[in-house]
Amino acid sequence: MRVLHLQKVAGISGSEAHLLALLPQLKERGWDIRFLMLHEHEPGAWDFARELRARGIPLDAIPLAADVDPIAFFRIAGYLARTRPRILHTHLVHADVYGQLTGALTGIPVRVSTKHGFNEFRENRGFALGDRAIASLAHTHIAISRGLARYLEEVEGFDGASFEIVHYGIEPDREPQPYDGGGPRLLCVGRLIPIKGHIVLLRAFAEARRRVPSLRLDIAGRGPLEPALHALAKELGIEDAVHFLGYVAPIQRAIEQAAVVVVPSMGEGFGMVALEAMERARPVIAAEIGGLGELVEDGVTGFLVPAGEAEALAGALVQLASDLPRAVEMGAAGRRRALEQFLQERCTDRTELLYEQALNGKRLGSDPKGSDPGVRPQSFRTRPASARPSSPR
Repeated sequence: MRVLHLQKVAGISGSEAHLLALLPQLKERGWDIRFLMLHEHEPGAWDFARELRARGIPLDAIPLAADVDPIAFFRIAGYLARTRPRILHTHLVHADVYGQLTGALTGIPVRVSTKHGFNEFRENRGFALGDRAIASLAHTHIAISRGLARYLEEVEGFDGASFEIVHYGIEPDREPQPYDGGGPRLLCVGRLIPIKGHIVLLRAFAEARRRVPSLRLDIAGRGPLEPALHALAKELGIEDAVHFLGYVAPIQRAIEQAAVVVVPSMGEGFGMVALEAMERARPVIAAEIGGLGELVEDGVTGFLVPAGEAEALAGALVQLASDLPRAVEMGAAGRRRALEQFLQERCTDRTELLYEQALNGKRLGSDPKGSDPGVRPQSFRTRPASARPSSPR
């Protein structure tokens, strides 16, 4: 039973890490898994390709000359016609557009689409209309969190209930090392781009440090916002307490060198960093947005604060920085939650079940007696514009 996964790749981030864990497990369970990578010759794309091939997954690649590339469209259609997968599973916008269109054109029996994250361009009405039109070609629609499904409903007009929810999973590692850094140290991990909330974090950290002078902050990741963040740290008078680590891999060691992990994102489809922190027994202070509220149990495994509110974030930082024994208790609770509810095996189980039900022409929650044995694309119902909440700004 051949399953082809399709995605445009620029590096190894959340969705790519998810695929590196999911695809080998599906292969181990007997699925004939292949990967078709769209790319623009980015070095990070070939890093991903090497990692996936090292896990035994065959990978082919097709370059894109532009976002709209007719030559790539025909190459993908030809690839599908030659390889004839039974299931085509697309990830992210480019793969949805190229894959769902060519998959329908070449008659792929089952077409699956996964939505992975928040993006500002989704608030454009023209994009939303096109995205819903492309979505109508898929038989099964997956969102990586309920929060993301709600966001797509509010911003693009999707029927949020039509999404199947498949959370990312994590493989348990060795027992985590206890924090022995002395004073309180925070860690934030993520690309240095506006949606990740680093500006709010630095302002909150400056306020928290006035109340807890020993507080330190490590920031792992690279991105176009890095010069501006260095300048802001200097302007706020905290440059001596903020350390930019650059790209860090594997991230587990950096997590264990922190007492608390902070995820201040303005939009987060799931929040893999939060889950990685929980698996390493570290409490998480996170913005209550997207999938983060499904991961972090407020007051038990960490704290949830309103997205974009520096004052609320500063208060949460002070609470845990001032009470490291409580941080240890929350971290232990977070590890228990990660291992009980978010193991990779559960993610793979759920994906496999959706494949089987799509092949049988059924959808989770449907009445088996009334199911049509043929596989048909779902029709995404949209709510009247007057009934939809306004887009978040």
